[in-house]
Amino acid sequence: MKKNSEKIALPESITVKEFAKRLDKSVSDTITILMDNGFLVTINEELDYDTAAIIAEDLGFQVKKEKKRKKEAGPKDFSNFPALLKKELKKTSSLLLKRRPPVVTILGHVDHGKTTLLDTIRRTKVAESESGGITQHITAYQVKVKKKIITFVDTPGHEAFQKMRSRGANVADIAVIIIAADDGVKPQTKEVLDYVKSTGIPFIICLNKIDKPEANVDKVKGKLAELDVLVEGWGGKIPVVEISAKQNKNIDELLETIILVDDIEEFKADYSRPALGLVLESHLDKKRGPVATIIGKNGIIQKGDLVSTENAIGKVKSLENFQGGKISEATPSLPVTVLGFTKLPAAGSIVQVLESKTLKKSKGRDFASRTSSGGRASALKRIEKTLEKEKYQKLNIVLKADTQGSLEAIIQILENLVVDNVIIKIVKSGVGQITESDILFAQISRAIPYGFRVTNTSTASQVQIKEKIEVRFFEVIYHLIEDIQKEMKKIVATEKIRLDHGVLKVLAIFHTGKKDMIVGGKVVQGKLCRADEFEIVRNEEIIGRGVVAQMKKGKTEAIEAEEGEECGITYEAAGPLIKIQIGDKLNSYAYAEQAISVT
Repeated sequence: MKKNSEKIALPESITVKEFAKRLDKSVSDTITILMDNGFLVTINEELDYDTAAIIAEDLGFQVKKEKKRKKEAGPKDFSNFPALLKKELKKTSSLLLKRRPPVVTILGHVDHGKTTLLDTIRRTKVAESESGGITQHITAYQVKVKKKIITFVDTPGHEAFQKMRSRGANVADIAVIIIAADDGVKPQTKEVLDYVKSTGIPFIICLNKIDKPEANVDKVKGKLAELDVLVEGWGGKIPVVEISAKQNKNIDELLETIILVDDIEEFKADYSRPALGLVLESHLDKKRGPVATIIGKNGIIQKGDLVSTENAIGKVKSLENFQGGKISEATPSLPVTVLGFTKLPAAGSIVQVLESKTLKKSKGRDFASRTSSGGRASALKRIEKTLEKEKYQKLNIVLKADTQGSLEAIIQILENLVVDNVIIKIVKSGVGQITESDILFAQISRAIPYGFRVTNTSTASQVQIKEKIEVRFFEVIYHLIEDIQKEMKKIVATEKIRLDHGVLKVLAIFHTGKKDMIVGGKVVQGKLCRADEFEIVRNEEIIGRGVVAQMKKGKTEAIEAEEGEECGITYEAAGPLIKIQIGDKLNSYAYAEQAISVT
């Protein structure tokens, strides 16, 4: 065992197995220590430096950062995609830049008609296929307008999908903010307006449902003006188009407005370089493995290319366009499905095609570096948050979803869900089918397994039946949340409170054993109950504690003795036997649980 005063060096990231080795502890002990600090990890999982350092310092070690080894060329760590793209284009010769289709995202409040609008534009039935009529994934596709191509990205509208909307806006060149003229500006509308204005991308206001009798276009424009969004005709230059997606009214005008903005902005890309883009969505396909939906904003992706994100790497085995057709390369702004990642790339992460030089150096190696989870302050906050949550009762769940985006959205809701002092603890989560491992993990951790738009594997179904474990499946996120809320209401946070019962004055000693005594006495206050705990009081001082194991009134077994009654009890000690003497008083009590209020 290493002495507490000894120094240890830790790298930027370290596996739990290696961390245990450096602490000179067993892996199981290290995992237990991490779990006590709120980190549920496996032997091969990696810890960032700040987390590992805090744990090591808590154990008394002096920690220093290991010197970085010189790295070979690999993917860079990018955090701001629009800024990165702008920088890349700025250093590219204007002779290499060509026009590319604009990427347009449709943003707005739930049920204001985004999917219906896109359905009308594409002449497909996406709206009818969505569970509950709510778009729950990002989808991307292209349409042709007067010989020009427009790429559309559809994102969810409900407040639970904030991260996914941000991702859609992050990749977009133009935002179309749709507002129902009969419903007006809603909280999610304000949110997307704030976000889009902060990014600086051009946007168009689209007033939908103007065919409805209760539609009030001027009222909506007035509300927008209050939010410092001045549209054309109201003292501003922001384009506004009034449409009815359902009635196919003024849709051509909206598309022409998008083309007009595109002509003004002139979005360009270098078609001669390897691609740089964004992962819109990712999911685990049972037969094909990790699948990612990507839009490149600069350069091209070709079959056979080495692609990398911040957490995954792969060689492109197959490219499919948004219609499912096989293609040999993806040009800028084209939504493409990429197969070949070794593991699931994080949705929202920047993706790049590595150059041939890097490919040679990186053969057989994973260049994807795990990003730090926010530095020492962030790690401390996580631990503080864990300690804060100890005040609450917890409902453990295992959660599997069909895509990374769905998983993010559900977790985002659950992290802030508190019902009757009960919070959610997600003991395991992931993308893909519910497996045998998920079922067994749920059993061990006493968790409820939930599946969103997924099924069991055949082996998992067999284990589920054998172990009699209920797995709950849902197609609509809010039905899943409602079920979890019902389960939370079944758990009530409680605390033990002491209820004083009475006082027995000892009048006789009948038997003294090694671990017990039989004494007789009279109840001088309250009552004495069988199974009560009691304090032994002598000369007004508590000298020991015990339990009423048995009680008799005369020769008859009794449950309790009231004030004024005499009884005999068998006393079992809670610890070393303290011999009771005549004249001692036994203050009896019991514990009960009551609901607590956590503020």
